[in-house]
Amino acid sequence: MHRTKVRVVEDVLDANNTIARANRDDFDRHGVAVVNLMSAPGAGKTRLLERALDGLAAAGVRAGVLEGDVQGSFDADRLSALHVPVVQLNTDGGFGGECHLDANMVRSAVPALPLDEIDLLIVENVGNLVCPAEFRIGEDARIMVCSVTEGEDKPLKYPLMFRACELVLINKVDLLEHLDFDLERLEHHVRQVNPDARLMRVSARTGEGVDGFSRWLVEAAARASVAA
Repeated sequence: MHRTKVRVVEDVLDANNTIARANRDDFDRHGVAVVNLMSAPGAGKTRLLERALDGLAAAGVRAGVLEGDVQGSFDADRLSALHVPVVQLNTDGGFGGECHLDANMVRSAVPALPLDEIDLLIVENVGNLVCPAEFRIGEDARIMVCSVTEGEDKPLKYPLMFRACELVLINKVDLLEHLDFDLERLEHHVRQVNPDARLMRVSARTGEGVDGFSRWLVEAAARASVAA
């Protein structure tokens, strides 16, 4: 019997990586650092951004946001109120919408981004713990937000997401006193799958630890400026 091996997944990722490199070239040309912010739905990405953007402005970093959602502009509307440039990117092309942003989607939004006017682009990806980690978009770094309400075993259940990130933000630590949750165990599991990841404990509600997150973003923008 004649058999044909179909390389669908490999071909899709190869094509995505080619477009991601084109995105990267555009960002480099403008001296813009790009971070890909990922998490499960409800982990607190947008609230963390609201707080971190204040720190970026105070440090003189001009930030912009590319907001990924399946539908709606709720998060983009919140961030626009902070007077930063925000571009909404919806993935709902039918069948319920894509569960991630890929390089081609980001490329479609590049003309709307004021790259000459920003130092740092924060891409808030669609809330999902699987697909966003598989698709490069031309970013310099990836950040994962994991909340303490999600369980200590998340890094072991979704290792690719944690392995793909340089920074892991453990959010909602203000709730620990109300939960039966072992924070050290979660951090141990993160280090099992990604020993090189930097971990930060933060609270989007109280602001605890957010200054450290803002400084990390400022440093990312500075590295891109030097490279340009």
